[in-house]
Amino acid sequence: MNFMSITQSRTMRLQLRQPTLQKMLGEIQKAVNGKNEIIFRVLLAILAGGHILLEDMPGVGKTTLALAISRTLNLSCKRIQFTPDVLPTDVTGFTMYQKEQDRFVFKKGAAFCNLLLADEINRTSSKTQSALLELMEEGAVTMDGVTYELPKPHIVIATQNPITCVGTQKLPESQLDRFLVRLSLGYPAPEHEIALLKARQTSDPLEEIQQTADVSELLALRREVEEVYLNDAIYQYIVDLVQATRKHPQVRLGISPRGSLALMQMSKACAYAQGRDYLLPDDIAFVCADVFGHRLLLHGTDDSAEKSCRIVKEILKTVPIPEMG
Repeated sequence: MNFMSITQSRTMRLQLRQPTLQKMLGEIQKAVNGKNEIIFRVLLAILAGGHILLEDMPGVGKTTLALAISRTLNLSCKRIQFTPDVLPTDVTGFTMYQKEQDRFVFKKGAAFCNLLLADEINRTSSKTQSALLELMEEGAVTMDGVTYELPKPHIVIATQNPITCVGTQKLPESQLDRFLVRLSLGYPAPEHEIALLKARQTSDPLEEIQQTADVSELLALRREVEEVYLNDAIYQYIVDLVQATRKHPQVRLGISPRGSLALMQMSKACAYAQGRDYLLPDDIAFVCADVFGHRLLLHGTDDSAEKSCRIVKEILKTVPIPEMG
C-alpha cells in the first residue's frame, strides 16, 4: 500500500518511512477511513510518550480511532464514559474493607490499563477531572498513603465535545496543558463517508484490525525516539517560537516550559517517523500548532482552536528559520 505523504503549509512533504508505523497506519485505516494525517499525528504523540485530546462533534470517529489504536498495538484498553455523576474513585480506584481477610484491599479503577479512553471528558465534575490530571502527570495513583504504579506505557486518549454542546464545561488550563496535543478529526469527505457506509453493511471494520506491534515494541520505539539528535540551532529555534507566543499582542498567556518540552518530544517523533535520527526545523513546523494551540490563552472572547492555530502559523512565518549546516 502506498502510504501518505503529508503536505505542510511550508511546502514540506513528510514520508512515513518506519515500517512498523506504516503497518500501524494501514491497520487503523481499516476503521478510520480518509483521516491519514490525523492518524499519523496521533501515532507521533504516542511515540513521544504523550496524552492526546480529540476535540470534535459527536459521531465523527473519535472513539473508533482510540479503539483501533488499542487493537493494532495490543494494548490493554478501558473506556470510561464521563458524566456528571462519575466519581474520582471510578478513575483511580478505592480501598475496601475485606471482612474475610480483616484488612483493606485496593480495588483498581479504570485508569489501570495501557490505553484509557476518557470519553467526553468535559462533561464530568472538576474533582473527577483533577483525579485524571494527577494520574496523567504522575503515571501513578496514590490512595491512603500508598502509591500504585500504572502500567507502562500509559496513554490517555480523551475526547471532548465543543463547549457549545449541552452539558459541557471548559477544562481548566492546567489540565489542558497535560495533553501533548489537541487534534480534531472533522467531518469525512463525501467519498470517505460513502466508503464508511458500505463497510458497515455486513461487518464492523474494528474486527478486521490485526496486531502490528506489542507493548515491548512500542516502548522500544519510544527509546529510539529519545535518541533523535538536536543541535544548538534547533534548541534556539524552539525557544524563539516559545518566546514569540509570550510576546504576541493577541496572547494573554504564552507557552510554558512544559510546552517547550512537548514541542521537542513531538518533533523528535516526527523526525523518527521519517527515518531520521536528527531534527529539522520543518519537523517542528509540522507539529507546532498541535502542541501550542490548546496551551495559548488569548485576549478577548474568541479563544477558538481556529484562532489559536492562525496565531501559531503567523508566529511560524515571522520567527527566522535557522540554517542547518
